[in-house]
Amino acid sequence: MKFKLLIVMTQDELTDKAIEVARAHGATGCTVVTSARGEGLKPAQTFLGLTVAGQRDVVLFLVEEHHSREILEAIAKACAFETQPGAGVAFQIDIEDAMGLQEQIATIRQEISEEDL
Repeated sequence: MKFKLLIVMTQDELTDKAIEVARAHGATGCTVVTSARGEGLKPAQTFLGLTVAGQRDVVLFLVEEHHSREILEAIAKACAFETQPGAGVAFQIDIEDAMGLQEQIATIRQEISEEDL
């Protein structure tokens, strides 16, 4: 089974929405890295030397490759990545090998066999 890593960098208030949408479209789990910092096209504003910017999260989804594009597009649409500047960024990369996914693989295989019925 081949996998893709979906990396979603978004405002912390959109993290739960991204996770819910991903699960609804086939993701079996995720890892959330909180308190990430980043800078987009325009540098963050400062006030008395303190950065005035919302907190960001990085959400990692390891998903079966046949579901990856659908999940990626669903997250981008639900979180308005294409229409709201600064809402977030999502992309995917190929995974050459992965360990520790036996439970997820069993779940994915069961879902695939149910779709075939």
